[in-house]
Amino acid sequence: MTTGDFELTMDELRVVARYAAESAQEVLPVFEEAVPGDPRPRAAVDAAWEFVNGARRTKLQRVTSLDAHRAAKEAGTEAAGLAARAAGDAAAAAYLHPIAKATQVGHILRAAANAARVAELTAGDDPEAGDESIEQARQRATPALRDVLSRYPAAPNGRGRVDRLMSALDASLRISR
Repeated sequence: MTTGDFELTMDELRVVARYAAESAQEVLPVFEEAVPGDPRPRAAVDAAWEFVNGARRTKLQRVTSLDAHRAAKEAGTEAAGLAARAAGDAAAAAYLHPIAKATQVGHILRAAANAARVAELTAGDDPEAGDESIEQARQRATPALRDVLSRYPAAPNGRGRVDRLMSALDASLRISR
C-alpha cells in the first residue's frame, strides 16, 4: 500500500492482525461467558484469523469489527465489553492505515491493552495483572511488529486505564527494539 506516508505490505498487515487476534483470542471467553449466544466478537476474531492466514482482506473484516464493537456497547460488564472491543480491534487491524498519526497505533496495540485491562478486572481490579499481561504482550511482539510500530508516532496519552496500558506497551516495545 503506497497511499499514505509510508508503505505497508499485506504481510506486515498480517503481522499486525496476528498480534491483535492473539490478544483478542485470549479474552474472548470473558465475553462469551458473560453474553452467551452472541456470536459477534467470535466472528470478528475468526475474520481476523482468516486474513492472517492468507485470505484477502474484505468487507468481512470491516463488518465483523463494527459488529463486535456494537456487542461491546451492549455487554453487561466492563470486562465483557473490553473483550468484545479487542475482538473488533483484531478484525480492524487488517485496515491499519499507512498514515503517520499516533491514533493509528491503536490498530496495532489496543487489543493487547484491552486484554490487559480485562486481566486486571478478572483479578479483582489488580493493576499487577494488567502489568503482567502487558509484559506478555511485549514478549509476544515480533521484530516485524516492532518495525511496523516504529513508523508511527508514540501512542497518545489518554486518561483511561486502557489508554495508559497501551502507552506503556508502546513505550516498552520502542525501548526494546
